[in-house]
Amino acid sequence: MPTVRANNVNLYYEKQGSGEPLVLIPYLAADQACYAFQVADYAKHFTCISVDLRGAGQSDKPDMPYSTELFADDVAAFMQAIGVERAHVTGLSLGAVVGMWLAIKHPEKVKTLSLHSSWPKTDLFLTTVVEGWRAMAKGLGDIPEVVITGILPWCLRPETYAAKPDLIKTLADFVRSRPVQPVDAFMRASEAVMKHDCAAGLSQIKARTQITFGRFDMVTSTRFADTLHGQIKGSELHVFEDCAHAPIYENVAAFNQTTLAFLQKHS
Repeated sequence: MPTVRANNVNLYYEKQGSGEPLVLIPYLAADQACYAFQVADYAKHFTCISVDLRGAGQSDKPDMPYSTELFADDVAAFMQAIGVERAHVTGLSLGAVVGMWLAIKHPEKVKTLSLHSSWPKTDLFLTTVVEGWRAMAKGLGDIPEVVITGILPWCLRPETYAAKPDLIKTLADFVRSRPVQPVDAFMRASEAVMKHDCAAGLSQIKARTQITFGRFDMVTSTRFADTLHGQIKGSELHVFEDCAHAPIYENVAAFNQTTLAFLQKHS
């Protein structure tokens, strides 16, 4: 699949399905394939455009400071480069905060905004968690193993590990099968996570917005729900009661049904 030049970097993307465009933005340490369980359903109704952020997957990994705002500028330039004037935009975690910046800085490009496991401004707890991941990255020197042993346990409930060992193995195998993110690129992207702050711009978001959290998420818990839901006018809030940080894996059926209903309502 193609690579395009946007905002002075080459960005890799894949496209599936037909219908209105839906841009999917990956989370930290992931490439565009991370939404495979969603695209299988979304592509029946939308043209799914999954893009690798700079520093990840098969996109360029320039040695320079990254920020969530820069990632959003990349996505805006990417959309222009592939001829997509306006799209539904969705993301989980880092992907969601990039989507927020996109809706703040480039509102004309965002038809709807889907924010999953998101946060407006990084707090001390989130900073401490990410610092732990960064320490593991320096020690292991292997980002897929950092994801599997250090990050994934924050994304799923202990009950899921106990009840669904096959799912855990499937996710681990999937992580190991994808393009490996270099440690230095992970460090730049994780620093962007730690410095994220778009709180002052939330009230500027005009796109129809869906906000979701997992009830058992600790990383980006419902502590952020009131701020996001209160500041983004007209937004819809949904909590997945049996999930942690990654409902996209922990309850695929419920996540896809809930998110597709929102997208189709505003198509």
